[in-house]
Amino acid sequence: MRSEQLAKVRRVVIKLGSRVLTLDNGGLDYDVISGICSEIAVLHKSGLEIILVSSGAVAAGRAALRSSDNSMTIPQKQAAAAVGQPLLMQAYQQASAPFSLLTAQILLTADDLANRKRFLNARTTLESLLASGVLPIINENDSVVVSEIKFGDNDNLSALVTSLAEADLLLILTDIEGLYTANPEKDPEAKFIPLVRSITRDIELMAGGSGSSVGTGGMATKISAARKASRFGVPTILAPGKQPGVVTGILSGKEIGTIFLPAKEGLNRRKHWIAYTLRPSGKLKVDSGAVAALVKKGTSLLPSGITDVEGRFERGNCVRICNSEGVEFARGLTDYTSLEIAQLAGHKSSEIEQVLGYRYGDEVVHRDNLVLI
Repeated sequence: MRSEQLAKVRRVVIKLGSRVLTLDNGGLDYDVISGICSEIAVLHKSGLEIILVSSGAVAAGRAALRSSDNSMTIPQKQAAAAVGQPLLMQAYQQASAPFSLLTAQILLTADDLANRKRFLNARTTLESLLASGVLPIINENDSVVVSEIKFGDNDNLSALVTSLAEADLLLILTDIEGLYTANPEKDPEAKFIPLVRSITRDIELMAGGSGSSVGTGGMATKISAARKASRFGVPTILAPGKQPGVVTGILSGKEIGTIFLPAKEGLNRRKHWIAYTLRPSGKLKVDSGAVAALVKKGTSLLPSGITDVEGRFERGNCVRICNSEGVEFARGLTDYTSLEIAQLAGHKSSEIEQVLGYRYGDEVVHRDNLVLI
């Protein structure tokens, strides 16, 4: 099963967590960084393209500032990121130099990928760097980011980069062997799970929060990232990042870590962008007939099925589409504003011009811009 998934891999996104990259005192673990870079050099020679999504800037900055207090304020964390990011890049550059491997820094916010033009610009930059044999190293722009444009964690960012770069594999390196039935540090009966065919509710319940003072993620964010990659048709492997030779070992077919298989029917890149990169600006509630039409027939959302509008948004914004109980089941780009939809709710498409005095089309959300969640 694993060998089949890896047979066609040519481009890999590798996510490195803070607990992999740092020592117990919070400083950068240069031996791990050097080892990862040496493995990437080997993979480059074999023809693979690698993109790194690297945590560690805040941790490196915190160590440099001699601030070990985990209760840092947001401005203090941003300052630590500003100090730590060049230290992190310097570590990668020094570790890559013996292999004549050039590195490049790309700092992103969620807003960069939510904006379609900047999304495409970022993709073009990545393609150009990879074509030149450069190792792109991506991190969230923590020194300026605020909650409204924050990815939340680099696990989530790595899944979005997998879609952005059209990678064939997401490899998340963490501080444990892979997925367990429970937290192995707290439950001696926890069992290792080498293969996840589908991310079910039971799998999600196995996840916990971050167990580190230097990390922001946890197993829950890694499973969420695997789900996003799966919807793009890409497998995810969760593996121990401090294990020597882990990257080359995995890509040579060794049974290391947990592999999450991709969905049988993946989303195209545009629909994946709508589902997971854009932040919804509002909510549309629809009746049972509309739910059935969207889910079972794959139709567009028409005004006649809309029962309520929440939030204020413009044409082209992303909205949540929810059933009568408020449970989201789809997401899409709206062809009308919130004020216009409030007037159109319950009306037939043939009545749009009569109600508004103009019309953009028959659909509130066209099926080409709609994704089932």
